[in-house]
Amino acid sequence: MKKYDSKNIRNLALVGHSGSGKTTLSESLLYLSKALARPGKVEDGNTVSDWDKEEIARQISISLSVLPVEWKETKINLLDAPGYFDFAGQVLTALRASESALMVIDASAGIEVGSEIYWNYMEKIDLPRIIFLNKMDKPNVDFNTRIHELHQEFGKKVLPLTLTLGMGEDFEGIIDIMEMKAYKYDNFKVKEVEVPEIRVEEAKAAFNEIVEVIAMTDDDLMEKYFAGEEFTDDEVRRGLSAAILNGSAVPLIAGSATMGAGLDLLLDAVKKYMPAPNSPGVNLGFRPEEGELPEVDKNGPLSAVIFKTTVDPYVGKISYVKVVSGSLKKGDIYNASKDSSERPSGLFFMRGKTQEDTDEIVAGDIGAFAKLDKTETGDTISDKDHVVRYKGLKLPASNLTFAIQADSKNDEDKLTPSLNKLSEEDGTFQLDRNADTKQLLIRGLGNVQLEAMMNKLKTNYGVNVHRVPLVIPYKETIRKTSEVQGRHKKQSGGAGQFGDVWIRFEPIDEGFEFDEEVFGGAVPKNFFPAVEKGLEESLGSGPLAGYPVTGIKAVLYDGSYHPVDSNEMAFKTAAHIAFKKGVTEANPVLLEPVMTLQVTIPDAYLGDIMGDMNKRRGRILGMEQDEDGNQIVNAEAPFAELTEYAIDLRSMTQGRGSFTMDFNSYEEVPHEIAEKIIEEANIEE
Repeated sequence: MKKYDSKNIRNLALVGHSGSGKTTLSESLLYLSKALARPGKVEDGNTVSDWDKEEIARQISISLSVLPVEWKETKINLLDAPGYFDFAGQVLTALRASESALMVIDASAGIEVGSEIYWNYMEKIDLPRIIFLNKMDKPNVDFNTRIHELHQEFGKKVLPLTLTLGMGEDFEGIIDIMEMKAYKYDNFKVKEVEVPEIRVEEAKAAFNEIVEVIAMTDDDLMEKYFAGEEFTDDEVRRGLSAAILNGSAVPLIAGSATMGAGLDLLLDAVKKYMPAPNSPGVNLGFRPEEGELPEVDKNGPLSAVIFKTTVDPYVGKISYVKVVSGSLKKGDIYNASKDSSERPSGLFFMRGKTQEDTDEIVAGDIGAFAKLDKTETGDTISDKDHVVRYKGLKLPASNLTFAIQADSKNDEDKLTPSLNKLSEEDGTFQLDRNADTKQLLIRGLGNVQLEAMMNKLKTNYGVNVHRVPLVIPYKETIRKTSEVQGRHKKQSGGAGQFGDVWIRFEPIDEGFEFDEEVFGGAVPKNFFPAVEKGLEESLGSGPLAGYPVTGIKAVLYDGSYHPVDSNEMAFKTAAHIAFKKGVTEANPVLLEPVMTLQVTIPDAYLGDIMGDMNKRRGRILGMEQDEDGNQIVNAEAPFAELTEYAIDLRSMTQGRGSFTMDFNSYEEVPHEIAEKIIEEANIEE
């Protein structure tokens, strides 16, 4: 691969709804640019971007791939991101590492939810974008209908740079509005033809709309426009680039990735109009923790970000790096985030899983290291004499939880290290072990993601696991005061055991407290710690269903002892006996974790969401509107009712809803529900 200056590099996040044809498009672009001898197919499992075994099996992208396309002295780094919502973290990663985006829309399906969501996000971060209206050759596709829908949904800023020659099954090619030329395509072979006479006026009208937008970008161009003068080619290029950069224009190219139709014009448009990493006013996704953003200049001090990590059991760890400033060369690197140095194994460009060695990666370009043990996703690589640290990426909340278990002892030994490697690859995939239930938990954005990760454990690391029912971390407490005796006496020849305590149990807000009110030495002070320890050990299993006990104060106020047979073990045992009797007599109740939720949804779904929350024993605390016009519903609900809310909310809102969830408090379980939980727990015992 040739070396390119920053001005000749374009970084585009390839985004769109699942099934819109992103992977097929990237494959066709690689073929068109002579990087491939023939394009692969998703159904054949031989595409460059979807090389993971799980991606091949599912026929969907689950991870971000970097695909450099070389076109007319320009390097276009396509960051092919999954379309499935469960892998939204990969999409945000791609958008962060790019100065613009290529949004793929399926012309046969129209504007789907994924396109809508990612469009809104790119609007919010002011990211320039270009649209490829794909699958124009599918039956019953109407170009004008799709453009009308795009204008209604996204505004008149969507500017078609092409018209179509025929539509649906009669689709043959496109009309290039900018050059006023027409092309027919046959299996990637292109033939220039005359613009049909009846389409000339239509094409001119479309060009005039583009010129009007261009004129708005510059006072001199505005004067020229009103004077009726034509713009030069350079003025058109500069004006359209400025309009794309300031967000007043989003160019659109129509075509078909499978036919190769329009792909040459798409690459030309990316080269001519989309911003380079060093373009003035460009949107850089990386922000320093403090100070000014360094200039994107290969001659400046080095600063770069590890934006993605993959861990292959055979190849090892690959760290993807975006160079923000300066030039990255072979040799030791300084990790500014960890204040440590490492020597990577090699420096190279990635195309899917293929590595191509290089001795330099310049500002604005994307490459990779191998085998950086300490360096993690999000870390900043910097010049040690000009330290820069970039802020981390805020990822969506991982609100779906699976409890998993290893199939065997051998699997158990390898499980945690393997899960840690998978979590390095996707920041939205998390794991922990619940201290109360002792279950190993994995968390993510959706069930497809978590199931894919479980499969990757098996295929990539040879670790077999299965999903088990998620145990809700209930707790038990008391609602009134009790006073009981705990007496332990054992005599079986030789020294016996004797411990006798009177303890008062009182309800408190949370936790456990121990106190003593013993007078006259009824229980010697040296046994107080044994009594307290015996009570603490008893907290792990309550009398109702064996759940941990909280919200209790125990006061040792009386007892007796034997000068020979009393010892610490005897008083610990007496405390155990007192605890079981005392908690049972103090009106024990079951507590459940209650979560605070903030649910963000379009207004149309408000009624459904509120009704559903009521069914989940939830409480609506209030509502407000965000800056995008969405409704934010603040609520509280028991965790037991929310274990699959991530799946259910997506279903109820067709993927448009999102939520955050945090632990709030423990509250008493309603009596009729508590009875069922206790009954089930006792059956399991």
